[in-house]
Amino acid sequence: MDSFEYNCNPARIVFGSGTIKEVPEELARARLSKPFLLSTPQQVSHIDTLKEVLGDVVSGVFTEATMHTPVEVTEKALEQLKSSGADSIVSIGGGSTVGLGKALSIRTGLFHLTIPTTYAGSEVTPILGETDAGRKTTRSDPKILPSAVVYDVDFTMSLPVGLTATSGVNAIAHAVEALYARNTNPVINLFAQEGVKALASSLPVLISEPTSQVARSSALYGAWLCGICLGSVGMSIHHKLCHTLGGSFNLPHSETHTIVLPHALSYNAPEVPAAMKALAEVLPESEGDATRGLNILLKKLNVERGLKALGMQESDIDKAADIAVSNPYWNPRPIERGPIRELIRRAWAGEEARADL
Repeated sequence: MDSFEYNCNPARIVFGSGTIKEVPEELARARLSKPFLLSTPQQVSHIDTLKEVLGDVVSGVFTEATMHTPVEVTEKALEQLKSSGADSIVSIGGGSTVGLGKALSIRTGLFHLTIPTTYAGSEVTPILGETDAGRKTTRSDPKILPSAVVYDVDFTMSLPVGLTATSGVNAIAHAVEALYARNTNPVINLFAQEGVKALASSLPVLISEPTSQVARSSALYGAWLCGICLGSVGMSIHHKLCHTLGGSFNLPHSETHTIVLPHALSYNAPEVPAAMKALAEVLPESEGDATRGLNILLKKLNVERGLKALGMQESDIDKAADIAVSNPYWNPRPIERGPIRELIRRAWAGEEARADL
């Protein structure tokens, strides 16, 4: 057994069906009584449900959470939060809403309880990505980590099939990079394999049976485990590329992760045989090849495979490659512009991943 270090992120987790009813108890547990609620414009109905559960203690509501956490949106929400007299933040939604909750919490020191409705995983990480003037920056701080997470499977039951697929693959990406992280450890490896196994088995079921309670519960469980991976060890080329593409070209988060993941894995494959073996063991039909397993999974999920379909221009490929190699960062394989550009080109064109980068 190699030497390792493992830090357990101290968040309280409540998991189940109908658990939104426990939000008042969770706030009371922290001796808080004046929550400020957050959502996107598309999830105002979730806010209405929260209001019914919480009663007349809600101090304020902000329903303009936006993809990639733009600083100008955060500043607008912060102004309303400060004037509301709130003593806590409750966010409900996907990564955009969780991100706004984190941005407000780190700026104010307020307790943050979040109710995830997708499989993004950011709710259990001390990481915050923000976009300012078209450039996305990421920072990590233990104070960014939400204090409590309420997983209510019921809120994922109506998640559209397309978003179910891409959000789930986004979660798998966290586990994939955790397996070859510089600071990976046996505990995180267990979480990563179990998380990928849960998602890879449940996501194809949800394409044909989107209201399967069993599959929804398994997917949310897998997303939680993959989120822990993201919040516990360092990420590499895949996440760097996705932040570059998302922040610089305003591409949708989970769809971008879904398209890039198999190509990023192929780039690192020659340097990470142990991680490739661990992934192949939990990806159905891999036949010992994790890249094959991912390609098959994405085919089953019927997801978009090309960045050009998301609005990225062919002329953006070189700019993306330049940004991706501009700031040095650790990756199991050295970052080389030529192969990175080809990786991005393949992802742009919608080609299947192959291990010859």
